Amino acid sequence: MNIHPTAIVDEGAEVGEGTRIWHFTHVQSGARIGKRCTLGQNVYVGSHVTIGDDCKLQNNVSVYEGVTLGNGVFCGPSCVFTNDLTPRARYPKGHTQFVATRVLDGASIGANATVVCGHTIGKNAMIGAGAVVTTDVPAHVLMLGVPATRRGFVCTCGARLEGLTCAACGRVFVPAGEGLADAKGDGGITAE
Repeated sequence: MNIHPTAIVDEGAEVGEGTRIWHFTHVQSGARIGKRCTLGQNVYVGSHVTIGDDCKLQNNVSVYEGVTLGNGVFCGPSCVFTNDLTPRARYPKGHTQFVATRVLDGASIGANATVVCGHTIGKNAMIGAGAVVTTDVPAHVLMLGVPATRRGFVCTCGARLEGLTCAACGRVFVPAGEGLADAKGDGGITAE
């Protein structure tokens, strides 16, 4: 574990082996961060947040209470997760009232994207830079725009798919619900 001296990791936060936490980052008590993660400069991780192994959160990412990130999730610079559909400064809610958001293994969220709470981003899905996610996102789906809409599919390796075989790495996919699954069984069928 490598924590920069300017970072604040509150007592009661769990940080996995090999995780690096950079300048001015704050991890609140009750947060759980897995192994081999990288949290860039000025990242905020709220209480009751769970971050899986091998995740990368770029600079200025905010992960508020109620968010769960699976393994291998990428969060681009300044992306943000919300946790309250009816926020009011004068009527704050306790952590049991926050609306949960799940990001499944291997998903990527682009720079400056916003994920509105209450949704699940499927395995290996990709959210484009600046997008605003207002719905569930099936596995391997590419979402772009405001509000984000489906614009195709992406491979596990991240390449955009033009068919069911990835031109970059050769993986083969099959339709599964509204998403895709690796033909060899990656388990990423839909936003579960």
